Amino acid sequence: MSGITQSPPSPASLVTDADIAFYREHGYWVSPPFIPDEPLDIAEQGMYRLYADDVDHLLDWDRRSDLDSFPPGRYSHWGWRPSHGDVMRKNDYSSLRVTNLAQLVRFPLIAACAARLSGNDELRLWHDQLLYKPVDTGRNQANVQWHTDRFYWLTCSSEDMFTAWIPFADVSQENGAMSVVDGSHRWSDELDIDWQNAPFSVIGDVLSARGAELVSVSLKRGQVSFHHCKTIHGSGPNRSREPRRSLVVHYQPGSNHYLVERHRRHPNDDLVRRTEEGDPDYSDPDVCPELYPLDA
Repeated sequence: MSGITQSPPSPASLVTDADIAFYREHGYWVSPPFIPDEPLDIAEQGMYRLYADDVDHLLDWDRRSDLDSFPPGRYSHWGWRPSHGDVMRKNDYSSLRVTNLAQLVRFPLIAACAARLSGNDELRLWHDQLLYKPVDTGRNQANVQWHTDRFYWLTCSSEDMFTAWIPFADVSQENGAMSVVDGSHRWSDELDIDWQNAPFSVIGDVLSARGAELVSVSLKRGQVSFHHCKTIHGSGPNRSREPRRSLVVHYQPGSNHYLVERHRRHPNDDLVRRTEEGDPDYSDPDVCPELYPLDA
C-alpha cells in the first residue's frame, strides 16, 4: 500500500542475544543492513566538504597557519590534507567539524546496537575517524598496520571500549576490507610485537603461534561492523577501481575516565576541558558527547 512508512527496526531485533554472545566470544560482529541511504549520502557529502576545508566548526588546532607542513597522520590532528597527495587519508574529529558527519555519528540505531553489544547503559563518543583508502597504484599501498585500538588508549580506565566501522559503499577484500584476528580480544597476555613498526606480514606468525583465524569483514552499504578495543585488526591495499570510504566511531562507556600513563598521551587530552583535579575530562560534552541514550 502506498503512503505507509516502514518503522525502523528495534535494537533488540537487530542485535539478538545470540549476536551479543558472538561478539563476546569473537571480539567483533557485523550487523544486518539498517542504515538508510540518506544519512550515508549526507555523510559522504560531508567527507568531501571536510577535504575542501568547508567546515562548520573549527577546533583550536585548526587555526594553525602551518597545517600543510605536517605529514599525513602525524603531529597535526587535522589529518590528511590535499598537499599530502594520493595516500591513505585519516582525519580524526571530523564530526566535530562538519555537521553532515555528526549526523551519522549520532544516528540513534548505531549507538543503540553498540549499547546492546557492550551491555552499557551510557555511551559517549571517544572520537571519530574519517577514512579514505585510495586505489593501489603500486606506489601508494595503503595498508592499515595490524594493531589494537587499546594500544593507543592506555590513558583510559576502561578496557572494554569498542568501535563501529561504517562504510559509505560496499566493502570487500578486493578494496581493502578490514580483517580481524578472531577471539584476540580475550588473549590475556601482551604480544611482544612493536605493532607500529612491524611488517604487515607479521600477522602470519601470530596466527600460527596462537592457532588463530584471520577473518575478512566484508560489508554491504548500510551494514556496520563492531569490534572490541583489544581485537587485533588491520587491512590490506585497495585493488578495486574506486576508493574505499568509511567513517569510524570509537565509543567509551560512561564510566571511562583518565588514567596517568607515563609513556602515552592521547589527542583528546589536549582537546577536552579539565576536571577539578586538573586531569583531562573524558566526559566533556563538546568533545565526547553522549551518544546513548541520545535525546530526541
